[in-house]
Amino acid sequence: MNPNPKFRLQGIMLASLVFIADQIVKYIMLGPLQLQSRGVIHIISFFDLRYAENRGVSMSFLTADSDAERWALVALTAAIAGGVAIWMWREKLRGDMLALALVLGGALGNIVDRVRYGYVVDYADLHFGMFRPFYIFNLADAAITFGVLILLARAFLMREKAPVQEPASSADIVERV
Repeated sequence: MNPNPKFRLQGIMLASLVFIADQIVKYIMLGPLQLQSRGVIHIISFFDLRYAENRGVSMSFLTADSDAERWALVALTAAIAGGVAIWMWREKLRGDMLALALVLGGALGNIVDRVRYGYVVDYADLHFGMFRPFYIFNLADAAITFGVLILLARAFLMREKAPVQEPASSADIVERV
């Protein structure tokens, strides 16, 4: 079964939409809202806009403190995004294609930040009192997370069933003996 070109187009469109939306929101945070100089904008009791510079990857893992580390991180994340794009191109199932598109669009949004600023712009702060179930994140991070969760759920819940073999009749058993 070959990948459906219609699914590919949908995947490319979703990845593009995630990328563009991520960049627009980050522009609004840095431009009109001037979040970097304001620090925090309280939205509701459990959600704030809080400026953060993430110089690492997920949860500030692999923090890049020098230009060489920054560009190594760009290369690493670009290679991973390239692998996701190849996987997406070869994928036959629409659900997996769209989940991969979320991951790819988010990855590209964060790569552009790292190239442009040297860090990823984070701004979404979900908290319940002092408890923060997540680090400060952005739209790209959310898209990547949802894409990975969808892929995992589909992998665990939508396994292919083994072909059912009909039970052997007594005549078949006698013939084999």
